[in-house]
Amino acid sequence: MTWWCTGVRWRVGGGPALGWYGEGKGERESALAFGDVLAFRAVGGRRCLGVWRGGRRTPCPAGAELSGRGTRAQCAECAGIDRAHSVAADTMADDPRPYHVYLAWFGSGMVKVGITGVGRGSARLLEQGAVAFTWLGRGPLMAARRAEELLRSALGVPDRIPYAQKRAVRAALPPAGERAAELATAHATAVALPGWPESLERLPCEVVDHAEVFGIEGPSGAGAGSGTEEAAEEEAVEVGRLGGVGVVVSELVEGGVVRGTLVAAAGPDLHLVERGGRRLVVDTRLLGGWQLEALGKTEGAAADVVSSVPVKPVREASALQGGLF
Repeated sequence: MTWWCTGVRWRVGGGPALGWYGEGKGERESALAFGDVLAFRAVGGRRCLGVWRGGRRTPCPAGAELSGRGTRAQCAECAGIDRAHSVAADTMADDPRPYHVYLAWFGSGMVKVGITGVGRGSARLLEQGAVAFTWLGRGPLMAARRAEELLRSALGVPDRIPYAQKRAVRAALPPAGERAAELATAHATAVALPGWPESLERLPCEVVDHAEVFGIEGPSGAGAGSGTEEAAEEEAVEVGRLGGVGVVVSELVEGGVVRGTLVAAAGPDLHLVERGGRRLVVDTRLLGGWQLEALGKTEGAAADVVSSVPVKPVREASALQGGLF
């Protein structure tokens, strides 16, 4: 039975997991735990994962092969079908479901506005790698959209922040109190704007911080390793503290190996520490559409087995909004 990776999934109240799709078998997940050693090889070529809608996946009719560099595991045809039925593309104006408007914080001066279905809770914020967030409003889809546009036009708050900029600041965040204060200021400014949609209920500022969930900042007493036999064979690695960001995988290739100890995860990014101490970020959007073959215990523990996929350095990102709030 062939299982194709679908990338990282997040569940509210739980940690990250790798998703898998088997044609005719549906979906499954493999939980990921900080301190565990991840060791796998990409095999079988990368293929389009088709379209996910209504709780089920429709396979790609062409079984299209994909490049290892793209962050979307879909061919152009399947991606077009997704866009045609997308809330983000404003093709569902008559959607009767209620939506939340939120403010998400990723770093100093890096606040974005967005919307998500009330029924999804805060899962969308975990998927985006938001270090902290607060709800701003709740109401019909088009009212939520108008609030988004109001914040963009009146305050210059973006609705997108590139993942490269999010990960570049992740290892040097200000204290939780400063994160919350910046969001509180942004929230107060936003809800006071004239032109707020009448059908959108204003919600109070209640900041939720994900730094501990992501492993960026652990609770006092977070230590090295996870207690697994394989992790015990690795060099001592502090779990629950990111400790830096070095390089990021730029492409997955046939036969390419990824190996390291998982110390943190945020959005689609897995943060690993390799033998020798190199910090490796795996953007799991690149894993989608691949078969990932686990390295055998003997092979995975061999001293000469290291990651062998193309990487590029993570460059520091400047603040996007320049202290707007």
